[in-house]
Amino acid sequence: MSNVDILAGAEPFSAAGGPHGALVLHGFTGSPQSMRGLARAFAAAGFAVELPRLPGHGTTVADMQTTRWADWSAAAEAAYDELAARCDRVVVAGLSMGGTLSVWLATRHPDIAGIVAINPAIDAGGAMVRDALQGLADQGMQTIPGPGGDVADPTSTELAYAETPVAGMLNLVDAIMALEPHLGAVRSPVLLLHSRQDHVVPASSSDLLERSVSGPVERVTLERSFHVATIDFDKTEIEQRAVEFARTVTGQEHAYGR
Repeated sequence: MSNVDILAGAEPFSAAGGPHGALVLHGFTGSPQSMRGLARAFAAAGFAVELPRLPGHGTTVADMQTTRWADWSAAAEAAYDELAARCDRVVVAGLSMGGTLSVWLATRHPDIAGIVAINPAIDAGGAMVRDALQGLADQGMQTIPGPGGDVADPTSTELAYAETPVAGMLNLVDAIMALEPHLGAVRSPVLLLHSRQDHVVPASSSDLLERSVSGPVERVTLERSFHVATIDFDKTEIEQRAVEFARTVTGQEHAYGR
């Protein structure tokens, strides 16, 4: 982690509890602020909770420019390992890139009790998107306008960067493309929450996840929220469904065909 000051509201969140745990992961250029409500809902339900601030996030864009997927995934896995060491079973929940990280963790840790994927970034858009980003990088462009703040509720604001590091985005696209061939290794139950109107991640990402994983998938369409659904109009439904799902997969495994 860097020594750069953390933005007010972007602090990580932890809660004691158990015997089961919930790891909660925020998205690319975002911060724990977007996931704090969900983390607190898990904590209120008695779960031990870890919501880490991923490297380079919640500080400055310049700080994020020094980080890559290897840093974000290592931080997510370290948080998972710490939580799993003190909990009987762990559920992992993530928004956008946090959803990518959740799925990636499930390919490496088949003992994950379940995944809550909220508008997960699973389809990177193929060679066309990658080539476009590579072209920007080759031109020396360091940042482009950021994807943060896609929220329908006018009273809610995401704490996210206004700009996106091009090199980091390119690296994320590569990581997503590398993950795709391994989606079949995911056997954990999945609660997939997908916004009908998402201006950041296309519906093809949720479609790809649903048809590729080996475990059971419960898909819910969010009708009123945009991409950052955890702080949008459907946030209460997300929290309620995520907690119910987590309680089921940690205590009644047969309900999800395991």
